[in-house]
Amino acid sequence: MPVSGEDLAADARACVRAGAGAIHLHPRDLDGRESLDVAVVDPVVRLVQQTCGAPVGVATGAWVEPDPDRRAKLVGAWTAPDFASVNLSEPGAIPVMHALLEAGCGVEAGIWSVEDAERLASSGLAGRLTRVLVEVVIGSGDAAAATAREIDAALDRLSVGAVRLHHGEGDATWPVMRQAVALGRHIRVGLEDTLVLPDGTLAPSNADLVAAAVALREQAGARAGD
Repeated sequence: MPVSGEDLAADARACVRAGAGAIHLHPRDLDGRESLDVAVVDPVVRLVQQTCGAPVGVATGAWVEPDPDRRAKLVGAWTAPDFASVNLSEPGAIPVMHALLEAGCGVEAGIWSVEDAERLASSGLAGRLTRVLVEVVIGSGDAAAATAREIDAALDRLSVGAVRLHHGEGDATWPVMRQAVALGRHIRVGLEDTLVLPDGTLAPSNADLVAAAVALREQAGARAGD
C-alpha cells in the first residue's frame, strides 16, 4: 500500500517533536513510484511543511529520472521545496543544481568521495549552497568514519565553506554519526539510511532514530563539558 502525503506529514511531525530540525523525503505518485513531477512534489511538500513546521527537502536522484536534461527541467518547475539534495556523482548534477537555484530552491550537495568534492569546487556553485552532505554509503566502523574524515578534509582543502551534514547508510550510519557529533557537524538519519538503533535493535520509526541521534549529540555535549 503506497505511503500517502498524510502519512508523510504525520511522520514528519513526529520527527520534529523528537528533535529534527528539517525533513528529507521522497514524494511518490499514486502508484507508489518516486516522482520528480511538480504535480506530485509540490502538494506533498506543502502538506508536510504545514503539518510539521520545519523546512522540507526532497531528493533529485538519477534513479528517479535518468535523463539529465529532463531531470533539470522537472526540478526547475518546483515551487514548494525548501531545499533538494543533488548527488555530485550523478550525470547532470551541475545543471540540476543550476535549475534548483534558478527556481529559488536551496541545494544540498551530496558528496560521496574526494572526487565529488573536487567536482563541487570546480562547479562555481560552492558558495551558493544550503549545505554539503558528506555521505558514506559503503563500509562500516572505523573505515566508514575514515571516509567521512577524508571527504571533510578535501572540502577544507578546496575551501568549500558551506555548512556540513554527515550521514551514512547501513553499517556506516552510526559510526559516521558518532564521529560527526564529535566534530560538531550536523547529522541526518532515517529509515532510508538504517533500520536499527545504535544498540543494534530494530528501530520502530523514523522518530525513534531521530531521538537516538539527538541523544548522541546530547551525550557528546555532556562529555565536552566534563
